[in-house]
Amino acid sequence: MQANSIDALWAWIASLPGWQGFLVVIVSAMCLAALLRVGGDRILKRATKRIPGDVDDIVLGGVHRALYLTIAIGGTYLGLSLFEHPLAQHPSIEATMLTLVTLLWTISLVRIGRKASTAVTDNRYIDRQVVPIFQNVWTAVVVGVGAFLLLTFWKIDVTPLLASAGIAGIVLGLAAKDTISNLFGSIALYLDGTYAVGDYVVLETGERGRVEDISVRSTVIRTRDDILVTVPNSVLNSASVVNESTPKQKRRIKVPVGVAYGTDLDAVEEILLDVAAETDHVLDRPRPRVRFRAFGDSALDHELLCWVPNPALTARVTHNCNRAIYDRFREAGIEIPFPQREVTVVGPDVATPAENDEGERSAAR
Repeated sequence: MQANSIDALWAWIASLPGWQGFLVVIVSAMCLAALLRVGGDRILKRATKRIPGDVDDIVLGGVHRALYLTIAIGGTYLGLSLFEHPLAQHPSIEATMLTLVTLLWTISLVRIGRKASTAVTDNRYIDRQVVPIFQNVWTAVVVGVGAFLLLTFWKIDVTPLLASAGIAGIVLGLAAKDTISNLFGSIALYLDGTYAVGDYVVLETGERGRVEDISVRSTVIRTRDDILVTVPNSVLNSASVVNESTPKQKRRIKVPVGVAYGTDLDAVEEILLDVAAETDHVLDRPRPRVRFRAFGDSALDHELLCWVPNPALTARVTHNCNRAIYDRFREAGIEIPFPQREVTVVGPDVATPAENDEGERSAAR
């Protein structure tokens, strides 16, 4: 029944005069576009209502114009073909229509990608340095697919172009292997969430500092000596990196100290806890604690364990604790021993070289 209705509709349109039938087809195409806009937008907005951000709105708004013009171009071509217009018989009219549609969608998708990346960049969970990478990759893929379709529509053999592109790709890959390695290294570092700008990291070489910038090629770290160190992302991707800023900013520091054998350990523990309580930037929670670690060769080894709110404060707080511990131990008369060695000679006396010479002269006389 439905097929018969459609056939009857086409027969009625075909029975109209040429310009009237052509106009009916164009108006019908525009009505279809409007219907898709109203009904499709409502359905998609309901489906994407729970998606945070403006990316879905950008995508919906970006495809509107391309969709309308595509339907208008399709309706025009359908009207020309249906009424056997001489222009429809031209061998290049189909390729021209498809070319217009392809260019229209290529430009629209590239714009959607740029607007979406701008919206995503405002998200604090997305690294601003990595978004341009995906934007450039998206643009390259869309333009590449569009160019391939255009060549196909105009029946241009792409085999020689693909072969040339393959050879050029091999040459460029060998010439820019370090750059490509750094690019994929930056993507891997982003996906793994190894670190972000502002984090304090410790490299495998022992260098420690704050991450100043993360680019496509490298990462810049400012050390405690206020020196900028640039490290390729490919190196960081294959090395061990300690991030002191995750999962939380606060960090525990260890202040080792040794006291002489025979010292009152309760007094030592009390002094160390008082020093932690009086030192700036030491957190009350978790509470500072003292641990008796080992019987050393020259001292009883203890450690003061306390927390600081930021890894950048570890060196300063350690310095302040060491000075306060030294002053308090000196006031309390607690000795901080250092390694000492006593050498004892046991056995008969050993004659010196001078005594040996004197004995030889006496024997000669």
